[in-house]
Amino acid sequence: MHIDSCPANSPNTECNPVFSASAANFALCRAAIFLSFLYFNEKRREMATSSHLNWLIIRNNNAFLLKKRDVKKPFSTEPNNLASVSSYRYSGIVHKKTLGVVPAADKKGFTAVLKKGKYAHRPAKNTVRVDFKAGPRRSLKKLKNLLIGSKYRKDLTQAALRRASAVLRSQKPAPVKGKKAEFAKGKKPE
Repeated sequence: MHIDSCPANSPNTECNPVFSASAANFALCRAAIFLSFLYFNEKRREMATSSHLNWLIIRNNNAFLLKKRDVKKPFSTEPNNLASVSSYRYSGIVHKKTLGVVPAADKKGFTAVLKKGKYAHRPAKNTVRVDFKAGPRRSLKKLKNLLIGSKYRKDLTQAALRRASAVLRSQKPAPVKGKKAEFAKGKKPE
């Protein structure tokens, strides 16, 4: 019987080449499809879009963009953006490895938030938080050693130190001025 003379979707093994395959050939085909799926899945994971391409897509339009009148460079409110400026270098969205400095939960010291490039597709395991509460100078030195020693985004080291210093300064109690300060020191007003 010739294949051209068979009706469509016929269960006859002579007519339909899919049904004529033996069980061994079928298992072999199934294994080949599975392996090709794994191969392409791994390639897809390896060939994720580059950070430059992602930046070109989101640079003018994203939820974290904060544009103001008469300001050439727009601000950014995204997490892990050390300078709060919308630029490729400081962007916390497009890079696999990012760095953020935020106040500690108990408002004593600061926390460095690092994003691991290894877990780019697993957001729950993506971030590492390191607390620094050993006093201002020692904490800044520890942060610098962490970033330089592990070679983690060396271009952001200075910006991270500036942000950490600003966080520590904001936690310092403000000096009291005026007559209230004299009462606090024990002097009597005249």
